Amino acid sequence: MGDAEILKDGATVTEAQEEGGSVGSEPGLGGHVSAPGPSSNDWLTWQLVDSLLPTGGFAHSLGVEAAQQAGLLRGPSGLRDFLVSSLENVGALLLPFVYAGYQVGSISEWEELDAAMDATLSNHVANEASATQGAALLRVVAGVHQGIAFFKEMRVHTRASHGARSHHAPVFGVVCSRVGISSATAQRAYLFMALRDMTSAATRLNLIGPLEAAILQGALFPQAEAFAALYSDRPIEDARQTAPLLDIVQGGQDRLFSRLFRS
Repeated sequence: MGDAEILKDGATVTEAQEEGGSVGSEPGLGGHVSAPGPSSNDWLTWQLVDSLLPTGGFAHSLGVEAAQQAGLLRGPSGLRDFLVSSLENVGALLLPFVYAGYQVGSISEWEELDAAMDATLSNHVANEASATQGAALLRVVAGVHQGIAFFKEMRVHTRASHGARSHHAPVFGVVCSRVGISSATAQRAYLFMALRDMTSAATRLNLIGPLEAAILQGALFPQAEAFAALYSDRPIEDARQTAPLLDIVQGGQDRLFSRLFRS
């Protein structure tokens, strides 16, 4: 319509921009970006749990493949029991580290927490998977949220000789805290991602069909919510294994003759 477009209130795009506003602006393109609010925090949460976020999560089955080859997943009921046990184990073992990561206020605190996580994950397969995914998540958020210097500092310390390993649970807690996602949402999201990755792995291993996997995932949401209520906001001193057999089985992942997943 010429040099200026009429907005709903009668002003023009040109007038709005002259007053310091923006219309359809994007970060990094010279536009003004408003401060994060509740709605923007929702979008950030959805981005973090999006399976397309390149953190390598789908290279890991969280023990599903090893359990299948060990004969522990017999029929739909066997898979469901495995998912429930594994989900509780994630809650009991890892949510305390997500919560502690959320409280981190300095690089030294994060390094101390990361070392505690490293010592807790005695299963070498789970330990390596945690460090790999955590480093990948840190790389992604450092690129996406370039204005948050803390993420860049964490990466520097990760790549330093004898530096932090960047385990996933503490990194996820730190990230959620720094981008403004609530602690409760961060811990529930962590459980969701574990359930998402395990059902996805079961689908790719032909243990269950895609539609059936979605139905099973939805059926387990109440159980996941119960675990979130039970294990959220706990100190790392309370972190523990609730499914030691599954942990032992997962430790044999790298010895499988044929495998699709790294863990």
